[in-house]
Amino acid sequence: MLPGESPRRRTSFLRTLGPGLITGAADDDPSGIATYSQVGAQFGYTFCWTIPFSYPLLVVIQGISAGIGAVTGQGIAQNLRRHYPPWVMRFAVLLLLAANFVNIGADLAAMGAALQLLVAGSQFLYAAAFGLLCAGLEIFIAYKHYVTILKWLTLSLFAYVAVVLAVDVPWAAALRGTVIPQFALDHDHAMALVAVLGTTISPYLFFWQAGEEVEELHRRHLVRLSTHPRTAGAELVRIRTDTLFGMAFSHLIALFIIIATAATLHANGT
Repeated sequence: MLPGESPRRRTSFLRTLGPGLITGAADDDPSGIATYSQVGAQFGYTFCWTIPFSYPLLVVIQGISAGIGAVTGQGIAQNLRRHYPPWVMRFAVLLLLAANFVNIGADLAAMGAALQLLVAGSQFLYAAAFGLLCAGLEIFIAYKHYVTILKWLTLSLFAYVAVVLAVDVPWAAALRGTVIPQFALDHDHAMALVAVLGTTISPYLFFWQAGEEVEELHRRHLVRLSTHPRTAGAELVRIRTDTLFGMAFSHLIALFIIIATAATLHANGT
């Protein structure tokens, strides 16, 4: 707690964190972690600058997505259906479905492989078990309870901060890579840049945060903000604070992942 900060004020701030924090943490999913790790292991601190570069981009698009959900009381797909021809909504949902299918498959495979490192067994069975577990939690646990679980699970990402604090990091090089863009015009660097930006700014996050804001309206028994626009100011401030903090948390963890793998795998020529 900061000097002069009351417990009530700290509790009030923590309660403002929800969809933005969870969405930000979800951005550091297994496939994203694998991307950041590979970039750090292959290029060292070269791509650290992409993290602060992409932060305002993600804040803006996620803030818009959250606002759409809170103001209209509907997710992005429903708004596409209301305001655009049906084929636009279907095309967008099909693209999202394809992207989610690949992303979820990569995440489950990574989780299965990680568990296999700890417990001997079948990676495929572990991945299938994780998939069933995630589906079961979403189906059988009410949102108001599930969101609390997700909030606490975000703390697990601090493991990457602990790794950085435990290894020998040349902070001058890490800081230089973070604030000074470095890029070479070749295939490997171009692919790495696309991979980092692609995993950081993912389409499913737009739909996710908008949908979570709708769920928050239901959980807190609120009506959509467009119903009473003059009294929506406090809620919009909450959304902005939540999004700014959540995306900052996401990017901080991503930066620490790159630094951790650069200081260990890249430094040792792995």
